[in-house]
Amino acid sequence: MPVVPRRTHRPSHASSSTGSLGTFAGVFTPSVLTILGIILFLRLGFVVGAAGLGRALLIIGAANLISVLTSFSLATVATNLRVKGGGDYYLISRTLGVEFGGALGLVLFAAQSVSVAFYAIGFGEAVVAVLGGGEAWLAPTIAAGAVLALFTLAWTGADAATRFQYVVMTVLGLALAAFFIGGLRGFDPELARANVQPAADIPFWTLFAIFFPAVTGFTQGVSMSGDLRDPSRSLPLGTFLAVGVSIVVYFGAAIVISGALPGRELVGDYNSMRNISLVPWLVDAGVIAATLSSALASFLGAPRILQSLARDRVFPVLNPFAAGHGPAQNPRRGVLLALAIALGTVAVGNLNVIASVVSMFFLISYGLLNFATYYESSAGSPSFRPTFRWHSPRLSLFAALLCGAAMLAIDPVAGAVAGMILFGILQYVRRTVRVSRWSSSRRSAQLRRIREDLTGISEEIEHPRDWRPVILAFSEDAERRIGLLRFAHWVEGDSGFVTVMRILDEEETVPSARRLREDEAEIREALTQAGVRAYVRSVFSFPTESVMPLLLGSHGIGELRANTVLLNRPVESDTCYGNQLRLTLAAGANVIVLDSEPSEVAEIDATALDRRRIDVWYRDDASGHLALMLAYLTTRTTDWKDAEIRLVVRGPGDPEAATKRESELREMLGEVRINAEPHLVGDFDHETLSSTSSDASLVLLPFGLRGEEVVAPDGGTLEDYSARLGVAAYVMAARDLDLDAAPEEGAHEDVARALDRADETARVAKDAERDARAAEELISEEDEPDTEALEEAREARRQAEKAHREAEQAQEDADEQAPPRDS
Repeated sequence: MPVVPRRTHRPSHASSSTGSLGTFAGVFTPSVLTILGIILFLRLGFVVGAAGLGRALLIIGAANLISVLTSFSLATVATNLRVKGGGDYYLISRTLGVEFGGALGLVLFAAQSVSVAFYAIGFGEAVVAVLGGGEAWLAPTIAAGAVLALFTLAWTGADAATRFQYVVMTVLGLALAAFFIGGLRGFDPELARANVQPAADIPFWTLFAIFFPAVTGFTQGVSMSGDLRDPSRSLPLGTFLAVGVSIVVYFGAAIVISGALPGRELVGDYNSMRNISLVPWLVDAGVIAATLSSALASFLGAPRILQSLARDRVFPVLNPFAAGHGPAQNPRRGVLLALAIALGTVAVGNLNVIASVVSMFFLISYGLLNFATYYESSAGSPSFRPTFRWHSPRLSLFAALLCGAAMLAIDPVAGAVAGMILFGILQYVRRTVRVSRWSSSRRSAQLRRIREDLTGISEEIEHPRDWRPVILAFSEDAERRIGLLRFAHWVEGDSGFVTVMRILDEEETVPSARRLREDEAEIREALTQAGVRAYVRSVFSFPTESVMPLLLGSHGIGELRANTVLLNRPVESDTCYGNQLRLTLAAGANVIVLDSEPSEVAEIDATALDRRRIDVWYRDDASGHLALMLAYLTTRTTDWKDAEIRLVVRGPGDPEAATKRESELREMLGEVRINAEPHLVGDFDHETLSSTSSDASLVLLPFGLRGEEVVAPDGGTLEDYSARLGVAAYVMAARDLDLDAAPEEGAHEDVARALDRADETARVAKDAERDARAAEELISEEDEPDTEALEEAREARRQAEKAHREAEQAQEDADEQAPPRDS
């Protein structure tokens, strides 16, 4: 199959120690200025009037619940890492991996760059409204001018932009103060009670969708992580402060608005806060300041996400944007690209559809941040040690689900579009990035699942239906290694496990961990060349005749242990070889001896898929059952999916008897649900085998052990068969494999019987105890019980004690057979 070229990349070199901003300037200020934006001044009154005060407070609370829970997740992840540049992208990529991080980083950069234009257009419309109106071209022109002015600040650097934000915050503070003073002076409790009822028939989720963008700016400060002196402290603290202040402002403003103007006026006039304010023009200034501050925060954040993404070399085309200017590494190239996107967006004009999709990208980022926290904390890694202690995996998962629910409630179509874009980029990154150069939580999560699954397996009863090959393949011959690896993959049938084992002689090399790693790297290279996925293990072997049982006993973990050993046929006669096979069988592992040459494997590759044939020389015994199962598993792989299985069986010479035998074989194959064609032969000698299977692509046949010698089915040596066949595998089973085991059969049936016997003996013991007590009570009521009654009571007590002993023994037997259960 074609292989997609893959690349590697280096992780970001951004440092957390080069920043100069503190919590207030770097996190709180950009976050709170973005949250207290245009929705507060121009849409909150509408929401209060249309929904009624009660439902409006519920909308504010529900929207802020996402921001609060996401802030908890942010604090958890940020205090578990040495946070560097890139904000959300850095946190998510270092937790969920390069695929999620790369996809999210790209869309977040685009979303924030487009947001610059949105806020600038809002600024332009606000200025036009203050001026009393104007031509259609005036607002976009003002917006473009604002983008260029903000570009100057972003180009200069975060320090200059932060000083400008202090001016904006002052104006915003004065606007809010004028509003609250004016509203409280004219506050009417009776009007507030009347405004509990909605003044318009607008669905709850529609109003929620109108308000929700107000809370989406609380992670703006996260994008400045590379400019912070202490990101792990500043990110959670600044975000919590910004969210807390904004919640107080929004709840307070909603209550004040409800007591200042009737509901109908709130619904009919977006300028309700201006009408309430003690100094109306300060609200106009606040609107202008809010749009400018939000645009500037996006202008600062977008290039820094792009710079971190470029430094990680996820997308080669973005590599030039890794460069930074000055001691603070200001991403000026990213600022230029953000400028181009923002001006292009202003020029487009109609932004409604794009705006919805962009909002969804922010919601997806919050959802992924919450999921990343759940993923990291639930993985159980010893490295997960956040200094922020108020975290819960379930709470983070709940927050992620809330983000998904909000997407469906606000705009399911835009959510689906955003999700598909993100998924497409994720798949691209997954296919083109070979390996991540930084650690994520994925491996920890996989280890956690493995631990849980292995524990679950140990608590279940083993059944023949669960059997699958767990192969320990010994690779000593480099020339024949590729063929061995490919054969292991074939007979594993995409259902088992293969570990390639290499035994290094301590007399030939000095034992060292480095030597083992080098040898394992060599085997992995062979696996790649063969297109096979398998585990690799190299060990040093010291002189011992029991090396095979030792390796079998030490391989695996829990219930997952090797049940099959695969070796190449020795080129020269070796008496130790046969002894090792005998010890392997005694240890309970099946044995497969592969006889193949590179030229024979190449001949299989040259044969069309539908022309390949597997011959199984079958005896109705454990080895025959195993060989038939391995042939079937081989046909489940891509290389053999169209191959024919031929079951070669010794049969009678009489035609009528032969027909009957073929019928019996077809019936057997039908019962075990394996598609194969019976083929009768007179004997299993090497002449018959040669004439029958010399044209087969793969031959599976039994072998035997005569003393220390490995022998073929007719008692001859394997060398006699080698020249007559292509790729041949000699199979010997250590135990029988039931090809058609019913679910009720096997160990489950034995355990069920033991439990039933334990229950029955317990019932008999209970009845016997009742009879014994009745007899003893009857005697105690008589002054002079007769001898016969006393004897009956004693006998009843003896029977009761016997029944108790049998019940205890039956329960012990049942407990021994039943699997252990985790308490």
